[in-house]
Amino acid sequence: MEITRVLVVTAHPDDVDFGAAGTIAQFVDKGVEVTYLLVTSGDAGGNEREVDGEGMAELRRAEQAEAAKAVGVTDVRFLSGYRDGRVEPTIELRRDIARVIRQVRPELVITSTPERNYQFIGPSHPDHRAVGGATLDAVYPDARNPYAYAELADLEAWTVGEVWLLGGTSPNHFVDITDTIDRKITALAAHASQVGHREGFEEFVRERWSGIALKAGLGEGRYAEAFQVVPTA
Repeated sequence: MEITRVLVVTAHPDDVDFGAAGTIAQFVDKGVEVTYLLVTSGDAGGNEREVDGEGMAELRRAEQAEAAKAVGVTDVRFLSGYRDGRVEPTIELRRDIARVIRQVRPELVITSTPERNYQFIGPSHPDHRAVGGATLDAVYPDARNPYAYAELADLEAWTVGEVWLLGGTSPNHFVDITDTIDRKITALAAHASQVGHREGFEEFVRERWSGIALKAGLGEGRYAEAFQVVPTA
């Protein structure tokens, strides 16, 4: 499948950078147009913060824009009306994601797995699972069905070829990000409100993603990101 446009749909600022920033950097380097769609602004995040929820949301939107620059992404969009920690896979969320799918017209969508990961709890945040489920429903059947939402009638229906899921227990596709691991780390470091307090954070990133490379059979000294590919054409 030729990929010219990618849409990444996540719940919070930093989700894409933890899951796929190295892969995104490679797509951008190849001339692929990448769009980020964030369902929330992360207003419930932060560590020992001195701002209220709206102040944190403003800060995290700015952090995500800076992180996106590290991997070459300039199209960063946020939905409105969805609170951090309270996302549900509603018809309204499906519609809002389907709208952006029809606008961007990507061959590939990357999003969170809707399944709970019992091996590593981090990816199983309720917002992640809700956004993953709503995105899969927006891909199939909503975005491709011209009659799904009357309010989207002015946008031509679009069929996404594949969805790559983040954070699942059954990855079947690994991307070697050795050449872009430094940009992934730079992107993650931009989320200072979330990771700035963590000592040895860069070492943690290198250890974790080198472990994925080992599981993928890439050998020592390599780094990789993992996805579960879901054909959706």
